[in-house]
Amino acid sequence: MRTLERFGLPLAVYVGAALPLVGLVWNLASNPLLADPIRASILWTGKTALILLVLTLASTPVNTVFGWRAVLRVRRALGLSAFAYAALHFLIFVGVDYAFDPALLGEAIGRQTYVLLGLGAGVILFLLALTSTQGWKKRLGHKWKRLHQGIYFAAPLAIAHFVWLVKVDIREPLAYGAIVAALLLVRVPWLRARVSQVRYRWQSRAEPARMERGEK
Repeated sequence: MRTLERFGLPLAVYVGAALPLVGLVWNLASNPLLADPIRASILWTGKTALILLVLTLASTPVNTVFGWRAVLRVRRALGLSAFAYAALHFLIFVGVDYAFDPALLGEAIGRQTYVLLGLGAGVILFLLALTSTQGWKKRLGHKWKRLHQGIYFAAPLAIAHFVWLVKVDIREPLAYGAIVAALLLVRVPWLRARVSQVRYRWQSRAEPARMERGEK
């Protein structure tokens, strides 16, 4: 069981995280007359990165609310997958849409706020991915946890990036924003302690009933 949690669950996350990329390739291949394949690719990879980022943020609250410690085993895999899609999102934007043209990129960064917001989120995710190994955890010591709390800033930046990008119909990015706000709220120490107390109380009441059913 421990082997499954240590290796099997993260592997399942990586496999699952690859499916949206397969879906993107399939969509582009099966729709050769797609009006704007570059924009479609940018939106697809960006949204996938955001979803994986939200799932990464959800790991600790899920453990706090439900006591599912196994979910903490996949937090790193989810975070690395989120970074991978964010990096692909950035490469398509810079390399395909702007052809690595410094002048055009400089103009885009100076003129379009959403580019700066997305770049900020991407830099944070890059630093978190770079220092996600046990080696870096040992090197940084107590500073490691503080650095990786940067995800609390990356997520709102990604939401703001999404809002500025779509501009008109912002209902979807705002929905993600509400989820992120709730996940961050659960991390407030007094609320987290209260939720844990309620869970422990519920588990202590449910355990005798479960044992009784088992005996029967």
